[in-house]
Amino acid sequence: MFKLTSKISKIKNGNKKKLVFNILFLLSLILFGISASQNAKAATSYFSPSSGNFTIGNVFTVNVLVNTEGVAINNAEAVINFPKDLLELISVTKSGSIFSLWVEEPTFSNSAGTLSLNGGLPTPGFTGTAGKMINAVFRVKKGGSASLVFSSAAVRANDGYGTNVFRTGAQAQFNLISEGKPLLPEEGLPPARTVDGASLAPQISSPTHQDPDKWYAKKDAKFTWDLPPGVTGVRLLVGEIPRATPTVVYAPAISEKEITNVADGVWYFHAQFRNASGWGEITHFRFQIDTQPPEPFIIKFIDGNETENPKPTVVFDTTDSLSGVNYYRIKIGEGDFFSAVPEVVKSNPYTLPSQHPGKRNILVQAFDKAENYSIAIEEFTIKPLQAPVFTEYPKTLEGGEILTVTGLSQYPNSQIGIWLQKEKDNPKSFTVESDSDGKFTFTADEKLRDGIYQLWAEAVDGRGARSLPSEKIIVAVAKSAIFRVGTQAVNFLAVIVPLVLLIITLLFILWYGWYKFLHMRKRLRKEVSEVESALHKAFDSLKEDIRKQVKILEKTRTKRQLTEEEEKVIAQLKQNLNNAEEFVRKEIEDIEREIK
Repeated sequence: MFKLTSKISKIKNGNKKKLVFNILFLLSLILFGISASQNAKAATSYFSPSSGNFTIGNVFTVNVLVNTEGVAINNAEAVINFPKDLLELISVTKSGSIFSLWVEEPTFSNSAGTLSLNGGLPTPGFTGTAGKMINAVFRVKKGGSASLVFSSAAVRANDGYGTNVFRTGAQAQFNLISEGKPLLPEEGLPPARTVDGASLAPQISSPTHQDPDKWYAKKDAKFTWDLPPGVTGVRLLVGEIPRATPTVVYAPAISEKEITNVADGVWYFHAQFRNASGWGEITHFRFQIDTQPPEPFIIKFIDGNETENPKPTVVFDTTDSLSGVNYYRIKIGEGDFFSAVPEVVKSNPYTLPSQHPGKRNILVQAFDKAENYSIAIEEFTIKPLQAPVFTEYPKTLEGGEILTVTGLSQYPNSQIGIWLQKEKDNPKSFTVESDSDGKFTFTADEKLRDGIYQLWAEAVDGRGARSLPSEKIIVAVAKSAIFRVGTQAVNFLAVIVPLVLLIITLLFILWYGWYKFLHMRKRLRKEVSEVESALHKAFDSLKEDIRKQVKILEKTRTKRQLTEEEEKVIAQLKQNLNNAEEFVRKEIEDIEREIK
């Protein structure tokens, strides 16, 4: 019992502590929220321009801006009052707005003198000192003092709670001048006057923004004009008002002006000459800048990214808030780019040209009127139909026979493309149709020459969907028997005749060679006989001379005793004479034996 009571007491104490902790945590959240809310209320809405002088009939543009003072916002709404008897609101545009989402489109009422807006943008929101919400174009109806006032406004932080951080809205004050009264000049500038005589309106041209009706992706603009004689000064101005009076004076006069880092939008360059008679007519030159590409977009396939449909339908569309989308360029796989106008694309789904089976990419470029572009890429697959099969075909044919094959397709009443290729020649294509059961027959339109042929087929259904090629079959075409015999005979003769001629030629060469050899041998025998006879005569003459010398030495022996050396010489001479005679006889016999 004591243990149970103690346990209950501990639970109660724990619950009390938890309750106290929750209360303190809640109070801290409330205090933090109040503090954050007080600190966050820092956004200011205002007009630009906030003042100015305009005559009756003048048209001028007012930008409605927001300064978030360091806080990220994702929504703003406002109701603006203007004097309906003095001003007429002509148009409201969202060009260049920080908002891409609109809870309500901007609306206005000239009968009530009100302008309303309610726009937003996704995370991370906007942070800045001059966030443009809308542009309002007014026309002066009557002279007087006109004020633009925020009658109600809210600016919400991008904090997940939609905290209203609006602090104040600054009003604008304009001086509207009745007809017949001169427009008050800018400080330090003389009033504009009409020049007597010839007009001094500048003829403005631009090497960077030549055509006022075109858009350019160039933030630096240059303007030039010729200076007529007598011009002593030029007055210039760049702004968003179509027919404003220039205020910046250049003296001496200049003939060109370059402006850098101009924001996107529609702008006007105003110029005015001064001569001895005063200020002349004003020239207004419009130029349009758009450096931002169209909004990002995606490509979606209606039937999915894998389909048997050879002409898949896709959805892709985007917008460009300033100059507008001008055209699309499309590239499929390794093919060339082709163009599509926005009107065709907007009539989505857009049908692609017929595609062969396989996997490939589609690339789409969306170009605005300043040639900025966004890109989207998507992969898709065209699944092939089932390939047809050949059911009957000859493996060999004789020359002169017609090739006929039959096959079966899974797609009744479809087109069957037949491809016939001889060895390394280019394949020829034919087309037949399958019947209600999918059967088809192909008969060649001419007799096939001898050789090896390959044959394959593709199926194409009514949508243009294709199959992959079927397995290739081989057909060998040979000449008929009679032509083969004739060919063999021709081939045999083509071999035998040259062989016989070759043998005859060789025999003739051998006979001629042997004839020449015998003739040469006969001549050689004659020459050897003559040499032998001459040699015998020369040797006999030599032998006789030596013998005479030996006899002379022997006679000397009768007169005196020969010395031992002289005896040796006589004996050596006799021996050498006998050896030489034996050698000559032997060599002559060898030569005679060789030439027999």
